[in-house]
Amino acid sequence: MALVGLLIPCFVISFDVTHSCQNGDNFVGASSPGDIVIGGLFAVHSKMLHPEEHPMRPVIQNCAGFEVQVFLQTLAMIHAIEMINNSTLLSGITLGYEIYDTCAEVTKAMGAALRFLSKFNASKDTVEYKCNYSDYTPRIKAVIGSSYSETAMAVSRLLNLQLVPLVSHASSAEILSDKIRFPSFLRTVPSDFYQTQAMARLIHRSGWNWIGIIATDDDYGRSALESFGVQAMVNNVCIAFKEMLPAYLSDSTINAKVNQALEKIVQETRVNVIVVFLRQFHVTKLFRKAIERNIYKIWIASDNWSAAVKISSIPNIKRLGTVVGFAFKSENMSTFHAFLENLPSLPIENNLFLKEYTVLLSACTHMEDLDLNKCISTHSQESWISEAGMHSQIWRGDFLRANTEPGFIQSTMLAVHAIAHAIREQCKDRDCKNPVAFAPWELLEKLKKVTFTDNEKEVHFDAKGDLNTGYDVLLWKEISGHMVITEVAEYDLQKDDFIFKDEEKEMEFLNLKKVRSTCSRKCRPGEMKKVSASPHTCCYECVNCPEDHYTNQTDMDYCFLCNNKTHWSPVNSTTCYKKAVEYLSWNDWFAVLLLILSGLGVVLIFAISTIFTRNQDTPVVKASGGLTVCYIILLCHFFIFASTVFFIGEPREFRCKTRQAFFGISFALCISCIFMKSLKILLAFSFDPNLQNFLKCLYKPIPIVVTCTGIQVVICTFWITFRSPYVEENFFIRRVIILECNEGSIVAFGVMLGYIAALALICFIFAFKGRKLPENYNEAKFITFGMLIYFIAWITFIPVYTTTFGKYRPAVEITVILISNYGILCCTFLPKCYIILYKQETNTKSAFLKIIYNYSSKSAGSLTVSQFSLESNCTTSQHPITSTHKSEKSSLNGNCHFEVSRYNLIKKNVPPEKNAGVISRKRLSSI
Repeated sequence: MALVGLLIPCFVISFDVTHSCQNGDNFVGASSPGDIVIGGLFAVHSKMLHPEEHPMRPVIQNCAGFEVQVFLQTLAMIHAIEMINNSTLLSGITLGYEIYDTCAEVTKAMGAALRFLSKFNASKDTVEYKCNYSDYTPRIKAVIGSSYSETAMAVSRLLNLQLVPLVSHASSAEILSDKIRFPSFLRTVPSDFYQTQAMARLIHRSGWNWIGIIATDDDYGRSALESFGVQAMVNNVCIAFKEMLPAYLSDSTINAKVNQALEKIVQETRVNVIVVFLRQFHVTKLFRKAIERNIYKIWIASDNWSAAVKISSIPNIKRLGTVVGFAFKSENMSTFHAFLENLPSLPIENNLFLKEYTVLLSACTHMEDLDLNKCISTHSQESWISEAGMHSQIWRGDFLRANTEPGFIQSTMLAVHAIAHAIREQCKDRDCKNPVAFAPWELLEKLKKVTFTDNEKEVHFDAKGDLNTGYDVLLWKEISGHMVITEVAEYDLQKDDFIFKDEEKEMEFLNLKKVRSTCSRKCRPGEMKKVSASPHTCCYECVNCPEDHYTNQTDMDYCFLCNNKTHWSPVNSTTCYKKAVEYLSWNDWFAVLLLILSGLGVVLIFAISTIFTRNQDTPVVKASGGLTVCYIILLCHFFIFASTVFFIGEPREFRCKTRQAFFGISFALCISCIFMKSLKILLAFSFDPNLQNFLKCLYKPIPIVVTCTGIQVVICTFWITFRSPYVEENFFIRRVIILECNEGSIVAFGVMLGYIAALALICFIFAFKGRKLPENYNEAKFITFGMLIYFIAWITFIPVYTTTFGKYRPAVEITVILISNYGILCCTFLPKCYIILYKQETNTKSAFLKIIYNYSSKSAGSLTVSQFSLESNCTTSQHPITSTHKSEKSSLNGNCHFEVSRYNLIKKNVPPEKNAGVISRKRLSSI
C-alpha cells in the first residue's frame, strides 16, 4: 500500500498534463478498437473552464465538475458493447468505441462530432468536403449521445451532412422528433411531449392549477417550456411565473438568476408547486439556496434530475418539501451492478474517465457517502496532488450502485443494442469486418426499421425515431433520516394515465392533493367561475348560479340551464327541482271560500223560492211577474252558482268546454228574463202613446227570451265546435306548472261576454227609464242597481283577469261571477222578500191601489194618453173595477189581465181627480 501511496502523486501529475488536449487522441475520453466503431458523447464534466487570458485563442479547454452519474452512463455503453462482443449476436464482428466528454458545452461536442466525420484510416483527422457522401467512410458508423438536448440538436445537424445515426439515451426535447430538421436522429427515450403531458396530468389530477416553472435558457429549456405550456392549457393549468436560468455554470449571472427565481417563488405565496426543467448542477445550486431561505414547496422533477442521488443527498433536503419526478423506464440492473463489481480489475489505460474517477475517489476517501459526491465534483486538479498521497485508495462499489440512475443506464444500453441489431441486419449479405462494407446512411435505414426483444419486450422506433417506453413516477420521501427515491407509479403513454403497483403507493400519490396550489378557491357546487381582471383563466371569482341554473360539480365554468318547462332552481342551486303541478284544487282555502259563497247563494235561492211559493197570491209576487217567471230567473241564478264548480278542481277537457258555455247561457237567459220584466214595467206605466205603441209591438216575452238565449247558444256552439277550449300546461311561472283551461279563442270568449254585456246594457236602459215609477211596483230601480253591479264587476274583471297568472286565475272569474250574480239576485228579489216578511201591511191590494192613486194624481196633469184602458179581471180582487166599453183582452203573467180601449179614456169634461182614480185602478190591473 505504501508503494501505491508513492505512485499516486506521480500519476496525478501526469494525468493533469495529459488531460489537456494536445492532439486528437488526447481528446478521446475512452476508446477501444473494433471492426465497427461506435462514437459516444457524454457530459462527464458539468462545465468547461474558460481562460482569462487576452486575447482569447481557439483552444479546447479542460473541464471541471466530475459527474458520477454520467460517468456511469459511459460505463453502461462500454458494458453493453462488451456483452455484445462476448455474444453471438454479430457472429465474429467486434464493436469498438470512442467516447468523448462534451463538458455540457455545445462547442466541445461539435469538436468531437468533427472528429467523428473525419475520414476513416486517414493519416490526419481531416473532414473532406464533398457534394455526395454516399461512398464516404467516416471513422465511426453511429454515435450514442448526447446527454443534453441542446448538444444533440447541434451535433445532429452536423452529422446530418453524412447521415450518421445519432441515437440519444437522454435528449428528450420535442423538437428532435422533427424528421425534416433531424433526419438522422433517433432516441431510446420518449419525447418531452409525453413528459409534459404526464406532468400536466399529475398537476390536474392533484387539483393544482397555479404553478411556477424554472427552466434552463437553452433550446431544451425553451422547448420544454413551450410543450408544457400547451399541455397545461389543455388541462386547465395556469403558469404563474416562468424563470429562466443560464444554461452553463460558467455564466457569471447564474447566481443572480437563481436568487431572482427564489425571490419570485417567495413572492407568489399562492404557488406551492414548481416544475423544474434544469440540469442536475442547476438543481443542486438552486436547492442549496432554497434550503437556506426555508422555501417549502412541491417540486415536479423532469427526467434529467428526478433520480439524481447527489441531489437527494443534499443536507437538509427534507426542508425543501416534496419532490415528485418522472424517470425513464428501467429494467433489472443486476448485470450492470455485476459489471461495476469487476470495475477495479478493468484496464484503465484507454479510459481517462475511469482514471480520473480513481484519482478523485482516492482524494475523497475520507468523505462519507453523502459528501463523497460533492467532494468528487468540486475537487480541483491542484487539490488532487496535495491530498492524493495522504490516503490509500479504497474502491467503493456501493457508492457507484447508489448513484446509478436506472433509467439512463437502461436507455444507454438500449441504444447500443439497437445499433448492434441494425448492424446484424446490415451485415447479413456482406463482410462487415471490412470498415468500408457499408456507409452510415445505410445503417440509418436499418435502424429505423430494427425490431428486437429486451427483457421479453419488443423494442422498435416509431415514425419519429422515438422509443416510447413510458415513465416511472418517483417520490422522494424520508426513511430513517435519509431521503430515499421510491417508485410509486408508472405512467402509460397510450392510456395517458397512472398505474399503481398497490394501494399504499396510490395513497401516497393521492396525499399530494392535501397541498393547495390554486390562484382562486375552488368553486363549490351551485357556483360558477367568473373570470376576474387577471389574464389567467385560473384566477377567477366564484359567483352564485342565477335562478333556473345549477352546477353539481366543483369549479364549473358555467351554470347549466334547467328545463324551464318542467324544472326550476333557486339561486346557488346544485340541482334542478321538478315543478309542482298546480291548479285551483278543492282543498285550497280560496276555492273553499268561493264554494261556500256559491253554496250560500244556492241556499238563498231556495229560501227565496220558498218565500215566493208560500206567498204566491200576494201582490208583490204577482207584481214580480208571477211564480213561473220568478222560478225561471231563480233557476238561472242557480245554474250560474253551479257553474262555478266547473272552474275548480283539476282541469279536464269536459270541464274546460262546459264551464264557460254553461255560465254564458245561464247568464244570458237570466238577463233576458229580467229584460222582459223591465220592458213590462215600462209598458205598464208609460203615458206616451208613441212609446206605448212601440212597447206593445216589442213586448213578446217568450220569443224574445228564446231569441236572446238562442243567440248565446249559437255563439257557444260555434266556439266549442271550431276553437274549443282545451287543457293547457302553463310553464311561465318559475316554480310551478299551472294546469289550466285555455279558452281556445279569446275572441269567442270576448264575444260571449260582450253579448251578455249588450243584453245587460239594454236591460239597464229600459230599467233606468222606469226608475221613478211607484215604489211598491218599482223593480226598475233595483234592476238598474243590479246591472250597475254587473258592469262594475265585469269591467274590473278585464284588467285583473289579463294580468293574473297562476292557479288563482279561474278564481278571478268565479269571484266576478259571484259578485254579479249576487248583485242581480239580491237587487231583484231581496227588496220583495223584505216587503213580504217585514212590510206585510203594504203587501195588500188596498195599499197598492193607494200608492198607484197617489202616483197617478201627481202625473194626471201631464197625461195625454189616448186609446188606452185597463180592466182588471183578477178573481181575487175584493173591489172589482168595471168598464162599459168594448175591449180586447190580452193575457198577462199571473191572474191579472189588461185591456187597451179603442177610444179616448179621458173626456175633456172629466175632472182630473176622477180621471186619476180610473187610471190608478187600471195601472194596478196591468201589473
